[in-house]
Amino acid sequence: MATLLILGGLPGTGKTTLARALARELGAVHLRIDSIELAIRESGVTVVSLDDAGYRVAYAVAEDNLHLGRTVVADSVNPIPITRDAWRDVATRAGCDAIEIEIACSDAGEHRRRVEDRLRGPGPPGGPTWQDVLERDYRPWEGVHITLDTAGHSLEESLAALMAGLRSRGLG
Repeated sequence: MATLLILGGLPGTGKTTLARALARELGAVHLRIDSIELAIRESGVTVVSLDDAGYRVAYAVAEDNLHLGRTVVADSVNPIPITRDAWRDVATRAGCDAIEIEIACSDAGEHRRRVEDRLRGPGPPGGPTWQDVLERDYRPWEGVHITLDTAGHSLEESLAALMAGLRSRGLG
């Protein structure tokens, strides 16, 4: 049965790395808001805020894939209740389950290093600064969800912990 896996967390927590590994493990569709927003920006379409446009595109593509019976890994900061509610609404419209997963990095030094390494790393420059991450409007999650702390853990360890959490909820 198709399931919508709703990942969220601040930049630099390991969310996208984990989302990609999870999608590979499950044979799921991976939808990354950052990739969608970059494509919209590069298309030349003028919008006031990419936040809403990127999320709306992702909601539609996720729903299409869920209707096809595909599990979808939704990868976004997902910082506020309205985006979390919208993701759950996608699953409801598609008639499938949704599992919410918050990715965190409790070690501030490690988290900062990850953010700063991304700014210096290979590929196109961009992404938020550490100060941007600290100032981000990111509200606490409510309700039942899996919380995964990636601090001090390898990708393999984090993926194993996440898969155990998903199995406890009947997936995987």
